[in-house]
Amino acid sequence: MMWYDIVGSVGVALIIIAYAMVQAGKMATTRLIYSLMNLIGACLILWSLTYNFNLASVIIEGFWILISIWGIVNWIRARSAVPDPKDSN
Repeated sequence: MMWYDIVGSVGVALIIIAYAMVQAGKMATTRLIYSLMNLIGACLILWSLTYNFNLASVIIEGFWILISIWGIVNWIRARSAVPDPKDSN
């Protein structure tokens, strides 16, 4: 097994763990960690694909990255929409 296979496998593990935790009710899809695990996992897989190219996998990982970034942006927006209790005085 080459080093880039290990990198890709770590990425796969991150995505599977995140999904399994959601299915087990241990993590919400709206949590930052869920989107981060998916983003990092997809980036690692995409990196490994630069050494062993597969167009279909590159496309799916590209979309996985975009959707993960969307989730992070939504998390940031939701956090900034929460009123600061110090501002009510």
